[in-house]
Amino acid sequence: MNLLALGIDIAKLKFNVCLIREDGRLRHKVFANTAAGFSQLSAWLTANNVPQVHACLEATGTYGEALATYLADSGHRVSVVNPAAIKSYAGCQLSRTKTDKLDGELIARFCLTQQPPLWTPLAPEIRTLQALVRRLDSLQEMHTMEVNRLSSGVSVPAVETSIQSLIKSLEGEIKRTEKLIKEHINSHPTLKSDRDLLLSIPGIGAATTARLLAEINFHHHDTARSVAAFTGLVPRLRQSGTSVRGRARLSKVGSPRIRHALYFPAVTAIRCNPQIKAWAKALRERGKCEMQIIGAVMRKLIHLAYGVLKSGRPYDPLYAQNA
Repeated sequence: MNLLALGIDIAKLKFNVCLIREDGRLRHKVFANTAAGFSQLSAWLTANNVPQVHACLEATGTYGEALATYLADSGHRVSVVNPAAIKSYAGCQLSRTKTDKLDGELIARFCLTQQPPLWTPLAPEIRTLQALVRRLDSLQEMHTMEVNRLSSGVSVPAVETSIQSLIKSLEGEIKRTEKLIKEHINSHPTLKSDRDLLLSIPGIGAATTARLLAEINFHHHDTARSVAAFTGLVPRLRQSGTSVRGRARLSKVGSPRIRHALYFPAVTAIRCNPQIKAWAKALRERGKCEMQIIGAVMRKLIHLAYGVLKSGRPYDPLYAQNA
């Protein structure tokens, strides 16, 4: 069954939609990016005799998550695609003009012609965990900013007192949020089991485990390489003929949150995990630079995480040799 394509150009306060009818005609509409706007979209589709659509929108931060979840819960098919895919499609169409209305049409045509894979909403417990983890990240960033501001030297006592007070308040919120994350994971058996399996991997601690569980649905991937590709940790080659021989780099097509969360665990694994330490040494002897080695170890940790979660067994040193 071919559903009508609905392109959605999402923004913070509003979203533009473009519906492609069976006869090729276009219908445009703008709605507020609120719960009331979502209901108005449903009423608009009903008024146009469209019971179900294949909706497509770009993965642009958190602006579209509520709308995508609403549409999926309402029985529509939903695709959330990488903005780079839409940009490449626009280039193929020789598109020269960019407006919210035209972007909605472009996304609708992309949906109609490319049939992107369907998006599955996160389970409620994962949504909560993700919100808590991202809040913790924000609190830690604010704490670092204030500590740096204080250490840079403050000449006005009142300002110094204000900064110290805010630092103390942030430290309290950080501890409270860390406690909420731990309690939330412990209250859901599947999350708790997955956390314990991930913690068995040397180099991965509680903070990294929570971030991995919040940002990656390991159980929806068929291979470890698929997870690595999702996180942008697979190499991208640049070779063409005899003249182009670019150095392989990480694709970085995916959430930077995961790569950021894995950087220090990779450094720790190189130092503390005997198998990864030996593997990293071999890479170093082959002429790989330190950042290439760290990137390879980050990918290795993703493979190990996938292995323990798929097998349901704690880390085994043999995984490091075969992952």
